[in-house]
Amino acid sequence: MKKDKLHIHWYPGHIAKAERQLKEQLNLVDVVIEVRDARLPLSSSYTNIKKLLGEKPRLLLLNKADLVDKTELKRWVEFLKAQTGCPVIITEAKGNNDLNLVVKTAVELAEPKIQSLMAKGLLRRAARAMVVGMPNVGKSSVINKLTKSSKTKIGAKAGVTRQQQWVRINPKLDLLDTPGIIPTRQDDQIQAVKLAFVSSVSENAYSPEPVAKALLAMLEKYSQVKEYYGVDNLALEEIAISRNWVKKGGEADTERTAIYILKDFREGRLGLFILDELEE
Repeated sequence: MKKDKLHIHWYPGHIAKAERQLKEQLNLVDVVIEVRDARLPLSSSYTNIKKLLGEKPRLLLLNKADLVDKTELKRWVEFLKAQTGCPVIITEAKGNNDLNLVVKTAVELAEPKIQSLMAKGLLRRAARAMVVGMPNVGKSSVINKLTKSSKTKIGAKAGVTRQQQWVRINPKLDLLDTPGIIPTRQDDQIQAVKLAFVSSVSENAYSPEPVAKALLAMLEKYSQVKEYYGVDNLALEEIAISRNWVKKGGEADTERTAIYILKDFREGRLGLFILDELEE
């Protein structure tokens, strides 16, 4: 891939396999917990998520909320509730303040399915949930938080594939401890580039310089980013010289600079940003 060409690409075979595995997992559960990156409330969601899930109840988690502006995020919560009809909960990578609300809401969403099974003469059982989302939105951290309080592995269940591992969160909720990975299709390159900003696509799928340039163009309006790098313009070369990231002869090391810029953004050093545009 040329350094100056911006194009994100993943292999269709990988996508088809991931979708097949996800559909198999979805058949096992009553409720889905979809995790999105709070920095990309729209772009970190699968375009056809509703079609993929069918009538399965869904709980939305806006994760990594510690990396975004809280006031702006509240507006996004209200927008997503109206847009999806799903409950939306803000979560952070660290801390367990949101834990009880997530469990309570998941159980409530699964209750109609449990009632339906009981109406057919079956005994009440715990609700079954799974966590899904794009790569690197924090699915595993959510699963770890939910399972930390309960190490009860309940293994194979009647009518459930043996390879799947279940954990009892409480008497009312069982969680599939394998995250469902929603593959990112790169049909929409604007979405793909945003996903690259937050590491939701493999670094093998793009070169850092054009992605960093696209990020800088999006952050150009924020004065604090310019102040952080000590520059007047958010240009790779200017930032490289300012930070003394240069090669022999004084030439700007743009590749090294791009890698550092992406890392600075991902770790929240540049500020608290939501990169999607909120529709009025």
